[in-house]
Amino acid sequence: MARIHHRACNLCEAICGLEIQLDDAGNIASIRGDDKDPLSRGHICPKAVALKDIHLDPDRLRQPELRKKDGSWQRIPWDEAFDLAASKLREVQKKHGRDSVAVYVGNPSVHNYGSLLYGPQLLHALGTKNRYSATSADQLPHHLASYWMLGHMLLLPVPDLEATGHLLVLGGNPAVSNGSMMTAPDVKKRLKEIRARGGKVVVVDPRRSETAEMADEHVFVRPGADAWLLLAMLETLFAEKLVRPGRLETFTKNIGELEAAVAEWTPEAVEDLAGIPAATIRRLARELAAAKRAAVYGRIGVSVQEFGGICQWAIYALNLLTGNLDRRGGVLFPTPAVDLLAARKGRGSFGRWRSKVRGLPEAFGELPVATLAEDILDDRAPHIRALVTSAGNPVLSSPNGRRLEEALGRLEFMVSIDYYRNETTRFADLILPPTAALEHDHYDLVFHMLAIRNTARYSAPLFAPGPDTRHDWQILLELEKRLQPRPRLRARLLRAAGKRLGPHGILALLLRFGKRGAGVNPFSHGLTLGKLEKAEHGIDLGPLEEGVLPQRLFTPDGKIDAAPAPLLGDLERLRSRAAELRAASAAPASLLLIGRRHLQSNNSWMHNSERLLRGKDRCTLLLHPDDAARRGIAAGAAVIVRSRVGEVLVPVELTDEIMPGVVSLPHGWGHRRPGVQLREAEKKPGVSLNDLTDEQRVDALCGTAAFSAVPVEVSPAV
Repeated sequence: MARIHHRACNLCEAICGLEIQLDDAGNIASIRGDDKDPLSRGHICPKAVALKDIHLDPDRLRQPELRKKDGSWQRIPWDEAFDLAASKLREVQKKHGRDSVAVYVGNPSVHNYGSLLYGPQLLHALGTKNRYSATSADQLPHHLASYWMLGHMLLLPVPDLEATGHLLVLGGNPAVSNGSMMTAPDVKKRLKEIRARGGKVVVVDPRRSETAEMADEHVFVRPGADAWLLLAMLETLFAEKLVRPGRLETFTKNIGELEAAVAEWTPEAVEDLAGIPAATIRRLARELAAAKRAAVYGRIGVSVQEFGGICQWAIYALNLLTGNLDRRGGVLFPTPAVDLLAARKGRGSFGRWRSKVRGLPEAFGELPVATLAEDILDDRAPHIRALVTSAGNPVLSSPNGRRLEEALGRLEFMVSIDYYRNETTRFADLILPPTAALEHDHYDLVFHMLAIRNTARYSAPLFAPGPDTRHDWQILLELEKRLQPRPRLRARLLRAAGKRLGPHGILALLLRFGKRGAGVNPFSHGLTLGKLEKAEHGIDLGPLEEGVLPQRLFTPDGKIDAAPAPLLGDLERLRSRAAELRAASAAPASLLLIGRRHLQSNNSWMHNSERLLRGKDRCTLLLHPDDAARRGIAAGAAVIVRSRVGEVLVPVELTDEIMPGVVSLPHGWGHRRPGVQLREAEKKPGVSLNDLTDEQRVDALCGTAAFSAVPVEVSPAV
């Protein structure tokens, strides 16, 4: 008999509610938005329907596969696969040391609560310092700003889109991403609601993005120059006596130090660097200060550049100094039913160890992914000899993917937890495929902590997993057990509890420990898993509340630090960079490359869905007509794009939506590589942005890859 299944989509940060209708045979007949979901309100994007495609995808692996010496692949039993993986990893570590094994964790792991709960145990069993993840490829500056200013890497403010009257967006395209580091499904409607209540939306971006098209105002900024713009806005607030932090002033220190630090960066001093007139910079600052309720939101474009750390600090400071931090209509702090701040030990770390070759710092237990290839290729002992990847594709998502390909080919052993043979996992000796989203239950541990409204939703599995399949958490648990056969008492107890409870049981405990009065989470909403399971559309826990930050601060003295020492110290590097740019201004300038995202894409892994690839090719280079004319390039022509590290051949699209002197290529493409088994993706492979990005270009403060503002040359293909 036909039935309806309700769940949350786990494909991106928006966590939209879904209504999945099954036909009489139990097959998916339709996927549409759940009108009763309190967060998404019936909205879904095109990606949601691809859950069916992933579930049925013939390219999706379901049993372990071993790569043979001739390059072919052979299915092997699970126990044999687990034994082989553990023995090979132990062998490498015994011969070369614990740090000779590295781990890379990809973005989809954050969308899987089983991986989140059981991944740390595997890392503990391996004991390596060479840990990497997608964090240092797109969002690390957010966490550092929170760590240094608020005391905890996960204490992340989000714009209160439901009440704000003035939204300033820098380097973000939430109309396409549905928020990023801001869980906000149906942003387009929410932006219209801001304008309908008399508010204003301003977008600062080198491209007139889909979000900019909806805004009241779009301001072009030179790629990589946001730090100067933001500091000049702060200087304007101080110079014109517009600083009004409100009730948080008593919880804030070093405002005077911040004023002194930004004094030199007047709008007139930075207009040539930012490409924005001084009068416009002053107006942006004045309008922000004058708005009754305002929020500044900066996302990936201001994070993945040479001064991403300074950018996010300045954004936090703008919200603080205008009185909009922890204020309704400004930026607020969600209080989720499962509060990882309360459950997690420690608040984060920075600089406890450094990468081998360049000495880039550890942050929150991980090294920058921009160093992974060089730390494999470096021949000096000790260096990385084996790699474990989980749900990641760094060949397409980290800088200079071609060099990483070379590095992966030199490993002694590689094992990947992934259900695709993609551009990265094709180098693995062993692939361990987990179940897909519709075959296991789901709860968003992370994205409720970034949501613009407090809600909770539990999703039961829609389909029973196959008889010879394993969930992510089961794979992680089995590897940990074999890598650590005789653990200490604490690890033994954790393993036993993890096996007995599973993610479902741990979730029940996390909710129970968060009940009011338990002394663990003072903001808990008192939910139980039983109550959640009965609420098929999720539970609305209400709007975000203002005034919670003083109770949430993790700084030792309970104060917000407006001018953290590491960021103050980084201003000298910014000063030197400004001098370099001015000295080079007379020389012929290269074009500056930026990325972009499409609504139908989710990094690289959604490109094997035929329905999401329909229509014209989206992997094109956007080029301003004036730049094209100077180079003799016609619309639709094929061009060669060259950077220091490589070149690609790609069709060009002429448009005035891109700033002169800037070109844009989408992220996540480049699928036509030997050994990949993604047959739909190979029909429209595109080219990889990260065959052009440079692993040597990083934010030296923290090692985040500087994907934006990569100098390139563009010429007609001969």
